[in-house]
Order: sequence, then C-alpha cells, then structure tokens
Amino acid sequence: MNRASLFPILIAALATAIVAVMGATITVTGPWYDSLIQPRWAPPEAAYGIAWTAIYAINVIAVVTAWRAMESRGEAEGLITIWALNGFLNILWSLLFFRLQRPDWALVEVVFLWLSVGSLLVYSWRRSMTGALLVLPYLLWVTFAGYLNMTIVRLNGPFS
Repeated sequence: MNRASLFPILIAALATAIVAVMGATITVTGPWYDSLIQPRWAPPEAAYGIAWTAIYAINVIAVVTAWRAMESRGEAEGLITIWALNGFLNILWSLLFFRLQRPDWALVEVVFLWLSVGSLLVYSWRRSMTGALLVLPYLLWVTFAGYLNMTIVRLNGPFS
C-alpha cells in the first residue's frame, strides 16, 4: 500500500475518531441517566462503548471501500456528504439525549440518524455491495438504539 492509497483511510479514521470523541465527550452518564427506568433487555453500560467502537471501525472500512468504488468525483462527494451528515446527526443525538437530557427530542432525531445510515447503505450499494453490507451493522445498531430510546421515553416521560 502506498501513501496515496493510505490517505483516504487516514482521513476517514481521523474524521470518525473526531465524531467518536465528540460523542463520548457529550455523553455524560450520572445521576440523571442512572435515575432513568431502563427496560430489562437494555445492555449493560459497558456494552455501548464496545458496540460503538466496533461500528466506528467497520464504518471507516465501509466508507473507504464505497468511496474507492465511486466512478466520478461527484459520486464520491455525494457519499462524503451523506457520511458527514451522518456524523453530525450522531453527535446531535448524544447532545439531545445526554447533555440536554431530552430523550424525547433524541427520539425524533434518531429517525433522521437512521435515515442517514440507510442513505449511506443505499448510496454505497450502487457501486460497492461490500461497502454497503459493511454499513448494515450500523443500521441494525441504530435501529436497536432507536427502539431503546423509544422505550426509555415511554417508561420515563414526559421530559421538560
């Protein structure tokens, strides 16, 4: 592998690390979060870090794989735009749920996050089935997280 082929991987990894660090910085568990009624099937707190680390790592591989398969600069830019929007929505969800303590607002936002992940999958599929399939665990995780978010709202709302 030469420098030119490593560059997209490094950029994707750096951008993903920034999203992960920002999300982790915003995610503050503590008395408020600990007081929320959780469903019996909610994973232990330690599982979230493991899941997100795996998803972020797979996401880097997915976006680089799909980006390399794009046939034009415009297609590649479209993929990067969706990916950047997804990163923003990922951070926004953490901000709404944890920092602002508004799981109800986060529940609305998770729909847009889910759509952005679905868009990554569909957009990637056009040129790279491998890139698209690598996005699937992320889509499944956000689906699960959205359902968990909805359950927390049902068990604890209303929020103010």
